[in-house]
Amino acid sequence: MTEDQISKKLKSSKSDLMIKEHYLVSEVLLPLVQGASGLDLLFEVRSLNLYRQPGEICFPGGHVEETEFSRPGSAALREASEELGLSIEDIVPIGALDTLITPFGVLVHPFVGRILSPESIEPNRAEVEKIFTVPLSFLWANPPQVSSLEVATRYSPDFPIDRVPEKYRGGWIKRWSLPAYIYEYQNYFIWGMTALILHHFINIITKD
Repeated sequence: MTEDQISKKLKSSKSDLMIKEHYLVSEVLLPLVQGASGLDLLFEVRSLNLYRQPGEICFPGGHVEETEFSRPGSAALREASEELGLSIEDIVPIGALDTLITPFGVLVHPFVGRILSPESIEPNRAEVEKIFTVPLSFLWANPPQVSSLEVATRYSPDFPIDRVPEKYRGGWIKRWSLPAYIYEYQNYFIWGMTALILHHFINIITKD
């Protein structure tokens, strides 16, 4: 193969995320609702019967279907409407946040939207144990506790470990750590990816 041929191949190839097929690509919606004294943010408590992350606090959202990749935000709206028992027309998109790429093979595109008729919400009990709201004023007046999450790697048993430097042969190796935010409101404990996205959102809306 010539340099010319390689150049043509590269120019005709669209830049994308490497090994994207190994990531769970999802979208979530940060739903704003009108509260008693201003805007509130709505959260879900996942059903205890779910296989993945039962009982955890999250934002509405889920897997992006193949047909939705060309329409950013459409999966977030679809999943939110299904989980909250609303029509898509009941949710007004406001804007997008930065994409979160986690070390756990999950890529999350967060979007912010406004629910027009929160009194019409009827959670899908197969997925949602319950919902609750937190005033935005509480969230920016009460910074989260900050901890850290350590990320380590190891190779599977079928990897020819004897062919690599010895430092890789001892099992788990710590690679890096990332911040772990913890928000508490009443008896709710908000952590994990939800807290990371929440912290990013609060930083944006409170920035001068």
